[in-house]
Amino acid sequence: MGAVIMHNVVSVDGFIADENDAVGPLHDWYFNGDTPITEGGDQEYDHSGTGSRFRVSRASAPYVRSVWESIGTIVMGRRLFDLVNGWEGRPPTGDHVVVVSHRPKPEGWHPEASYHFVDDVTAAIGKARELAGDRAVAVNAGEVGGQILAAGLVDEVAMDVVPVVFGSGRRYFGGIDGQHLLEDPHVVIQGEGVLHLAFKVRR
Repeated sequence: MGAVIMHNVVSVDGFIADENDAVGPLHDWYFNGDTPITEGGDQEYDHSGTGSRFRVSRASAPYVRSVWESIGTIVMGRRLFDLVNGWEGRPPTGDHVVVVSHRPKPEGWHPEASYHFVDDVTAAIGKARELAGDRAVAVNAGEVGGQILAAGLVDEVAMDVVPVVFGSGRRYFGGIDGQHLLEDPHVVIQGEGVLHLAFKVRR
């Protein structure tokens, strides 16, 4: 069974978006490089909103590509789902998406897409693991990600740290309470405009 990895781009002061859910410069490094992440750079859905394709620096590309290729299922909260309309049924990577929500999938919304709505974080991770098989489960950071970490269901925390200070906004770990220890980072990669870090969760 694959690992459960809590992953997100984050500001130096720990925010994944501002108070209006805008990401500002956090995702610029995804589109400012010269190396495509995906084969041929062909993507059906424009995740940048600008017509750009994912192109990162040569330092970031091997790491990002290996992470993306390892993912079978993405777990996201309803807030992000609504903000991006579930990427119109086409996630940036992985074959399945589990949405943690007390509300059902919108009626008639992309019936062909493998999106599953679950109202409990433990059940959501169980469903995500089932769908992912031997591949990894990627948990989006934020309130839901923090709840999943607090429940002891996260194996690894991965952060793409961008050199910007937001001051306030949506926290990487949401409103998590208590102390949670991590191991020393086993990934430290300096990209252009981003620092990739990954930590195993200490058991």
